[in-house]
Amino acid sequence: MLLGALEAGGTKMVMGIADEQGRILRSSSCPTRLPDETTEDILDFFEGEKLDALGIATFGPADLNPASPTYGSITNTPKLAWRDFPLLRRLQERLKVPVAIDTDVNGAVLAEVRMGAARGLRNCLYMTVGTGIGGGLMSEGQLVHGLIHPEWGHVIVARHPEDPLTRGICPFHEHCVEGYASGPSIQARWATPAQELPRDHRAWEIEAWYLAQVCITAMMAVSPERIILGGGVMNNTDLFDMIRKNVTMLLGGYLRSPALQDMDSYIVPPALYPDSGLVGAALLAADAISK
Repeated sequence: MLLGALEAGGTKMVMGIADEQGRILRSSSCPTRLPDETTEDILDFFEGEKLDALGIATFGPADLNPASPTYGSITNTPKLAWRDFPLLRRLQERLKVPVAIDTDVNGAVLAEVRMGAARGLRNCLYMTVGTGIGGGLMSEGQLVHGLIHPEWGHVIVARHPEDPLTRGICPFHEHCVEGYASGPSIQARWATPAQELPRDHRAWEIEAWYLAQVCITAMMAVSPERIILGGGVMNNTDLFDMIRKNVTMLLGGYLRSPALQDMDSYIVPPALYPDSGLVGAALLAADAISK
């Protein structure tokens, strides 16, 4: 069995071929340009392969309601050329195989629960912190969609009192976590990309303050058994200890569980990064066949 996997990102598209266990056999990538030319690049990779199914883990927002006439389309994305683009339909028409679609972060949490840092758990939040901020949620063994799908990057947070930014950079919300803690917000604040900031720069304490607030919101609202933080900003691994300390402080001893006695094992990096989303897309394809 051969599975096609597509991690559709706002910056680049990553395509892979996987076996039935979701193990990536080979992969390639292309920049995300205009929809028509980008989908041709994607199809160039997959056409000619004897695929049994394709899984798509996509940036969003996306229409994930199978009963909707626009199921599988990108919707209200800031990437204007991609708004209302029927990604699933366009690929399925050409490849003529079963196609499953979910958010990129739901793909990542699926992969980490089945094969990675949350293996064996039924409740887990995966958050990616990079160009944007998003989160995928597994609850009682099921990927969560709801009315549309959760938007963890747009949770409202309290501004850090020493933050040079008086307003987050999100065009929709004044005080959401994506507006204050994404990679572009770090660059807007310090006029330097996150990857070029020294590890002892005060930027990281401010970053940890915002990410800890989202972790607390998740712990109170959906009670994950583990929180996984991935994405390019989290390449500074010093952030993990800063976030854990802020979470412990903000909790104030309220929640009690043996799992929370060891924050090092509760808030963790992904085991499959940077391939969590791609592996998740392959697992979505496998599930499409089994269904």
